[in-house]
Amino acid sequence: MTHRIAIAPSGFKESLSAARVAEAIAVGVRRVIPDADLDLIPLVDGGEGTAEALALAGGGRLVPCTATGPVGDPVPSHFALLGGGGTTPGPLTAVVEMAAVAGLALVPPGLRHPGATTTYGVGELIRAALDTGARRILIGCGDSGTSDGGAGALQALGARLTDRHGRELRRGGGALHELEHIDPSGLDPRLARTELLVACNPYNVLCGKRGVARVFGPQKGATPAEVELLSAGLERWAAVLTRDLLPAVAPEPELGPEPGPGPALATGVPLDLRTAPGTGASGGLGAGLAAVGARLLPRYDVLLDGLDLDARLARADFVITAEGALDHQTVRGKIPAEVARRAQASGVPVLVLAGTIGPGAQDVRAVGVDAYSAILPAPMTLVEAIGRSGELLADATERALRIMALGSRLGERAGRYAPSA
Repeated sequence: MTHRIAIAPSGFKESLSAARVAEAIAVGVRRVIPDADLDLIPLVDGGEGTAEALALAGGGRLVPCTATGPVGDPVPSHFALLGGGGTTPGPLTAVVEMAAVAGLALVPPGLRHPGATTTYGVGELIRAALDTGARRILIGCGDSGTSDGGAGALQALGARLTDRHGRELRRGGGALHELEHIDPSGLDPRLARTELLVACNPYNVLCGKRGVARVFGPQKGATPAEVELLSAGLERWAAVLTRDLLPAVAPEPELGPEPGPGPALATGVPLDLRTAPGTGASGGLGAGLAAVGARLLPRYDVLLDGLDLDARLARADFVITAEGALDHQTVRGKIPAEVARRAQASGVPVLVLAGTIGPGAQDVRAVGVDAYSAILPAPMTLVEAIGRSGELLADATERALRIMALGSRLGERAGRYAPSA
């Protein structure tokens, strides 16, 4: 009997793309089940690799460009163009991957201070996409190295941010508590004629106890004191955005059926930039873009469109997914949780392979994960683990499948000698 195995992983940050993760897992499967029928489904969540993956899936192309990186220096970047004729008819759509210009991987370890990093380059990529004639722009949020609420992006798009003395606000989330006024008169007028869609994790909110600065600030290098400064700045950012921009922007941003915290949004209900689902995406970029008319959408509703994922998982006998870190955040909208939830609906068992396993990893059982395993066979440095991640994934897959085969043989042997009724 041929085993049908779906391999549907995310990428490993700063290491392997989702496609390379899938290929490494496939190598491990082939060592144990050479004739397996494999369906490789590399998945993206809006972070690293999103533009390239959507270009490949949709017959589009990557457009290389240079933009302002998160620490203020020019960096090589890109966006994708889809549609507009050829094999992918329809309106010209651009895919802007914020991680490609403001991602954590672009922030040197010694400069990881989210109070100083900026999303200015995201705004530059949006303007470059507008220059191509795109009138539908999908912004993928994920893997950010910033916490400026999207202030830098709005500055690049023409908004003027000033303090109480009328001086231009310096870049970075650390300055937001000094914000007094936003002048939208210089915003690129093409934005009003463009559909902006933000693919984001709806669990991420801008402010409050679970605000983005408190949840993700430490991961980006913020000290406890800096976290509080960033949180206060984002509170100020939400208040000034609401006062100076939301009344002038139409249509109102909205998010589909509410899967996470915050109020469900409907036409005619003012957007709460502090707590609405997705406003905290990518260090608050979701809130900044929502204030200029973007719609915040659950990322998998957007990014998995066209993959026929549910049907492909349902056809499998077994699913393997993977991510870099399995912990309490996984169930809050990460790819393994989404894959498991969909596979569970068809009764298909799921194995998760992870670079590391942290507190709260056991919570994934509640969303349909049957087993999970770390890929590291022994202690090693992060640099070594990143360098060997493909090899480690293949080996971990082989180990997991051999253990599964052993369990199957034991079950068969127990059944053979079980007393008859």
